[in-house]
Amino acid sequence: MKTKLPFALLLLLWLNQLKAQSTLSGVVLDEDKLPLIGATVNIKGTEKFTITDEKGEFSLDSPPRFPVTLKVNFVGFKEYTHTLQRLPETSLSITLENDAELAEVLITARRRTEAVEKVPIPVAVVGGPRIADAGAFNVNRIKELIPTVQLYSSNPRNTTLNIRGMGSTFGLTNDGIDPGVGFYVDGVYYARPAATTLDFIDVEQIEVLRGPQGTLFGKNTTAGAFNITTKIPEFTPGGKVELSYGNLGFIQAKASITGPLSKSLAARLSFSGTQRNGTIEHVNTGKFINDINNLGFRGQLLYNPSSKLEIILSGDASFQRPDGYAQVPAGVVTTERPEFRQFHNIIKDFNYSLPSTNAFDRLIDHDTPWRSKNDMGGISVNIDYELGNGTLTSTTAWRYWIWGPSNDRDFTGLPVQTHSQAPSRHDQFSKEIRYTGDFSDRLSGVAGIYFLGQNLETDPFHSEETGSSAWRFLQNNQDPLWQTPGLLDGYGIRTTSQLKSSSAAVFGQLDWSITEKLSILPGVRFNYDKKDVDYNRITYGGLQTEDPELLALKAQVYSPQSFQIDASEQNFSGQVTLAFRPTEKLSTYATASTSYKPLGVNLGGLPTENGKPLTELATVKPEYVTHFELGLKANPTKGTNFNVSAYHTSIEDFQTLVQTPEPGVNRGYLSNAEKVRVMGVEIDGNVRLSPNFTITGSVAYTDGIYESFPNAPVPLEEVGGEFTFKDISGERLPGISKWAGSLGAEFTVPTKFFDQQSSFFLGADSYFRSEFSSSPSSSEFMNIPGYGLVNARTGFRNQNGLSAFIWARNLFNKDYYEQLLPASGSTGLYAAVLGDPLTYGITLRYQF
Repeated sequence: MKTKLPFALLLLLWLNQLKAQSTLSGVVLDEDKLPLIGATVNIKGTEKFTITDEKGEFSLDSPPRFPVTLKVNFVGFKEYTHTLQRLPETSLSITLENDAELAEVLITARRRTEAVEKVPIPVAVVGGPRIADAGAFNVNRIKELIPTVQLYSSNPRNTTLNIRGMGSTFGLTNDGIDPGVGFYVDGVYYARPAATTLDFIDVEQIEVLRGPQGTLFGKNTTAGAFNITTKIPEFTPGGKVELSYGNLGFIQAKASITGPLSKSLAARLSFSGTQRNGTIEHVNTGKFINDINNLGFRGQLLYNPSSKLEIILSGDASFQRPDGYAQVPAGVVTTERPEFRQFHNIIKDFNYSLPSTNAFDRLIDHDTPWRSKNDMGGISVNIDYELGNGTLTSTTAWRYWIWGPSNDRDFTGLPVQTHSQAPSRHDQFSKEIRYTGDFSDRLSGVAGIYFLGQNLETDPFHSEETGSSAWRFLQNNQDPLWQTPGLLDGYGIRTTSQLKSSSAAVFGQLDWSITEKLSILPGVRFNYDKKDVDYNRITYGGLQTEDPELLALKAQVYSPQSFQIDASEQNFSGQVTLAFRPTEKLSTYATASTSYKPLGVNLGGLPTENGKPLTELATVKPEYVTHFELGLKANPTKGTNFNVSAYHTSIEDFQTLVQTPEPGVNRGYLSNAEKVRVMGVEIDGNVRLSPNFTITGSVAYTDGIYESFPNAPVPLEEVGGEFTFKDISGERLPGISKWAGSLGAEFTVPTKFFDQQSSFFLGADSYFRSEFSSSPSSSEFMNIPGYGLVNARTGFRNQNGLSAFIWARNLFNKDYYEQLLPASGSTGLYAAVLGDPLTYGITLRYQF
C-alpha cells in the first residue's frame, strides 16, 4: 500500500530539488576609487535591478543562464556594460568613467523594470540615499522634495494625502470614503491615510505617479500613487547602523541587518525609532507637547529555490505614542451671529482669555489632554515566478490599524467639549494576481485581478461630551433655560459603527509598438465595490429631567441617530496613451483617461432638521474623473534632464467635506460638489554641471476651481447669516497653491580623511509654495500665506562605509502654518497646525 504525501510536503520537496540560487555581487567605484552610492545595477533583459548602498556595494540574484550582460548606470558617469560568461567566483569591482551624460534611473511604476525617461507617465523618483540624507523619514517631509504632493495632517487619522490638489477631502477626515491617492509598499495597498505619518523603514526607492492610476495597480486611484520599494534580503551578509542627535531632544536610531540562512534562504531585519521633545508649551503644566515618539520594525525572508521563483515573506509593526497633535489658537473671526454669540463675548462671561493671540508663541492651555495611539502593521507574501517571457506575481496581505486618540476640539482651557475621541480598529485583506510580460517583439502588457476586503469598526465606541461651559457656546437664543445648572455638563453621544467594504477588479494595459518610434498603450479596468454600514448613536449624561423644554434644548445639541446601508456600484474605466520617441534624447506622450472613486458613507454624524437626522445624506455619490495630459521627457544636452507635463482633470460629483456649526457633526459630513476642474503645468529636471556638482529642481503651477457647487457651506465669517448654504461655483479649491517648487544641489570633493579615501559634501534643498485656502469654502480669514523653507547638510562619506554629517531643517526658522481649522461649533475661533521650527543635529552612519 502506497503512502500519499501531503501536497504541501510534495511541493517543498520539489522546490528543494531545484537548483540553489547563487548571488551576483560587487562594488561600484568612481575613478578615485570612492564608492558610488545609488548607482543602478541591472541584468540586461530582466526585471532584476538593485541600487548600490553606502559602500557602493550591490547584490543580485544570479540569472537562470549565462552568458548575461550586466549594466551599471550612475548620473555623471558613462554607462558600464560587461558580458559575463559564468557566475564570477568572487565579487566584482566595477569602476565607472566620468561623463557629463545623465544615466538612466530605473523604476517599476508600470510593473516592470524600465528607465524613467522612457515611461509615458509623469513620475518623480526619490532614491533611498537621498531620502536618508535629506532627513525625509516620512511622507510629510517627502512633500518638500516633490512639490505636486500635498499632505495635511492634524493627526494621523485626520490626514489628507493629495497629488495635484486631488485625492481626499480637505480638512477633517471621514472614514467612509476611499483615498484618491494609492499608497503602496512592496506592492501592498495601505488603505488608511494614517500610514503616511509613520516612519519609513529601510526604503530603497519612492516613485510618485501623478494622474489616475487604475490599469496598472490593484486598487483604483483617481489622483496618483505612491509606489514605495523597500530593500529586500541579500545573500551577501551586511548591515547598516545610523544614529542622529539634534536639538529639541531629537534622537533617531535606525538599523538593518541582512544575510543568508541557507543557500536558498536569506533574511533581513530592520528597525527605526524616533523621539523628539514637543514644540508647543502648555502654560498650566509647563509641559511641551506635540512631541515625536515613533517605533517601527520590519522583517523579511527571501526564498530563492531557483532562478525562476522568488518568494518574499514580510512582516512589519509600527507604533506611535506622542502627546499630540494639539492645534494652537490662531485667530478669532466675527461671525454673523448676534453679539451674545461672538467668541470674545462668550469667554468674557467666564473671565477667560486665550494664553496668546499669536499662534507662533506656541502656547496652549487646553483642559483635555492630547494623546494619540497609532499602531499599524501586517504580513504579506509576494511570489514572483518567471513564466514564458514574463513574470507571474501573486501578492497576498493582511494589515491592521489601531487608533486611540484624546483631543480638545474647542482649543481653549474652558470645559466646552471635554471629549472628542474616535478610537477605531481597521483590518484589511488584499489579494492581487498579475502577469507582466512580452507577448511578441512589439507587444507587451500587464493584466491582473484584485480583491480588497476591509472591516472598520469603533473600538469600542466614538464619544463626544460637553462640559460645564458648553451651554454658553451652544445657546442659539437668550432663553434663560440654557443657564439651568448642569444642563449640558457631561452630556454627550456614544457611537458604535461598523463598515464592511469589499472591492474587486480586473485590469490590464497593453504596450503596442506600432513602429520603433510610435507606441499606443490602451488600458481598461472593471470595478465592483460594496459597502455595508451599521451606524448607531445614543445620547447620555447631562441633567436628568422630564421637562420637555429642557429636553428640547439638549436635543438641539446632540440627538440619537441610527441607519443601515447596503450599497454597491460597478464601473468601467480606462485610458489610452500615445507615445512618440523621435530620438533617443526625446520622448513625448498624450494620455486620455477616465477614473472612478467608489461611493462614500458618512460616519461622522449627520446634520439634523427639526431634531431629526437627514438620513438621505448618509451616502454620497461616486466620483467620475476625466483626465487629459500631454508630456515631454528630454535630455537636451549632456548632463541635462528635462521633463514637462500639462494636464486637465474634471471630476463630477466631487466628494467633499462640509463643515457645520452642529456639534454632533463636528468632523463635518460628506457631500458632493457637482463638478470641479484642476489644470496645471509641471516642470522638473536635473543638471550635472560636473562629476562633483548636481542641481535638481521642479516647479508646478496648479489651478483648481469648483465649476459647479451651488449648495456649499458658508465660510466661517458668514456663519449665522441669512443663508445656510452658498453658491461657490468658480471659487478655488482648498489646499492648492498656484505655485510650488523645489530646488536642491549637492557638491562633493574627493579627499582623504584619516588616510581613507573619502568625499566631503555640501548639500541643500529648498521648498516653496504660494498662499492657499484652508477652508472648503473660500474665507477671508482662513488663507495660509505662502512660505519657503531651506534645509542643508554637510559632512563626509568614507569608503569603509562610515558617514558623518551635520544637518539643519528650516534653516532660517521660518514661522508658517500647515493648516487652519475652525473650532467645534464655529464660534469664530480657529486654530493652526504649525510647521516645525529650526531643527539641527548630527548623523553618524556605518554600512558594513
